[in-house]
Amino acid sequence: MMNFIKNFRNDEDGAVTVDWVVLTAAVVALGGVAYQGISDGASGLADNVDTAMSGTTVTLGSEGALTGGTSSSGS
Repeated sequence: MMNFIKNFRNDEDGAVTVDWVVLTAAVVALGGVAYQGISDGASGLADNVDTAMSGTTVTLGSEGALTGGTSSSGS
């Protein structure tokens, strides 16, 4: 019985497994934080593009070329 306790105390296989679990959880958490930051930035950029393009009209010119301009309420 004493040999079993001594061997159990000196065995480090479980400690290595715990280390890998903790490191893997940290990598997954950092990935989630990075995803959230990228998602927020992309949504903000899409909103800015939508705002900038909402007042723009695109028409077909006389020679088939696309022309664009910002609509103004005064003309």
